[in-house]
Amino acid sequence: MNEINIEKFRDGIFALRTRRFGSVAEIMIQKMFHLDNSNMLNYDKFDNKTKDRVEIKFSTVMKSNDNNINDTNVIEQIFKANISQRAINFSDIDVCNFDCNIQQIKCDEYDILYYGLFFADKILIFKMINEDTKCCKGYSNKQHRNNEGEGQFHINNKTIDYHLKNHYVKDIDYKELYDIIK
Repeated sequence: MNEINIEKFRDGIFALRTRRFGSVAEIMIQKMFHLDNSNMLNYDKFDNKTKDRVEIKFSTVMKSNDNNINDTNVIEQIFKANISQRAINFSDIDVCNFDCNIQQIKCDEYDILYYGLFFADKILIFKMINEDTKCCKGYSNKQHRNNEGEGQFHINNKTIDYHLKNHYVKDIDYKELYDIIK
């Protein structure tokens, strides 16, 4: 696959939303770590060797918005919302503000959490055992008002070093991802 197609592949991933984007991350982790489908709604995959229930959560890394949308800047903000203007490379984490939300974490429903970040140039993969989730820097056991049993944590300029030092597994580029899932 040539460079233009890899770029289109990456841009297509960034354009996917919610469940469709999550499915790409789940397929990637399943193939990389030889996991099985869970056949359960509680967690994403299952490790038949260890009998671990596996949850998978990923986010795309985009520059933080510079302004809220209002009636005077709405068109400008729409034009600034495209991938080429907002997606950042890993090497830019010290100069571009970003905030990724790893959300809908149901700690009672998994043993292993694979999570990560899709940067413009590579994908970082992290792994956390269940017991470490509630101790994770920035973890909140509340995601929505009156919500019980579902939490979240943010990975941003202030917390990424914690994840790199404590839970980093590996990174791959988009050509490697393409080869993994094709």
